[in-house]
Amino acid sequence: MVELVCDRTPVDVTGYLCPLSANAYGIEFLEFRIREMEGERRELYNVKKPEDAPSEPIVDVPPELEDQYRLIQYTFPTEFLKAKTIGTSLVFAVGAKEVPSFRMIERHYFRGKLLKSFDFTLGFCMPNSKNTWEVIYTLPALDPEMEKAMIEAPFESKSDSFYFVGNKMVMHNKAEYRYEDIE
Repeated sequence: MVELVCDRTPVDVTGYLCPLSANAYGIEFLEFRIREMEGERRELYNVKKPEDAPSEPIVDVPPELEDQYRLIQYTFPTEFLKAKTIGTSLVFAVGAKEVPSFRMIERHYFRGKLLKSFDFTLGFCMPNSKNTWEVIYTLPALDPEMEKAMIEAPFESKSDSFYFVGNKMVMHNKAEYRYEDIE
């Protein structure tokens, strides 16, 4: 396998750029929240791993089943597309090895066109620790035609999240987005 490094992460990726086994640090996501940072400041999404769920890392999944473990589909209200700033909170655990520098590069696309790229570094994480990573996103302004197209094309808005320890990719996850009026 080719070692992928931060400064050469490609745009608009098909498939996954590293196997699940690349996560040699035992990084496990436990909870993820997305919230508005202006207006009503609503919580838009919250998922938490059940306390009694097993913690064994999944390292060997047939390629045809990878999306079940590495892809999440979000449904957000249409007004989310007008948001200027959102906040996320990721709670994660680290295994027996220290993580000297944890970095995430996230790229958002619509129909293959890059809309925005984010690059965040958390830094050092102690071994056998539970950590919270708070990130604030300034979102790009979208013209009305783009908003309309994104609403009319569920799950054609996509993102890739690349996670690095040091300069080596250890995780790659994907997301797809749908925007609709939610009652």
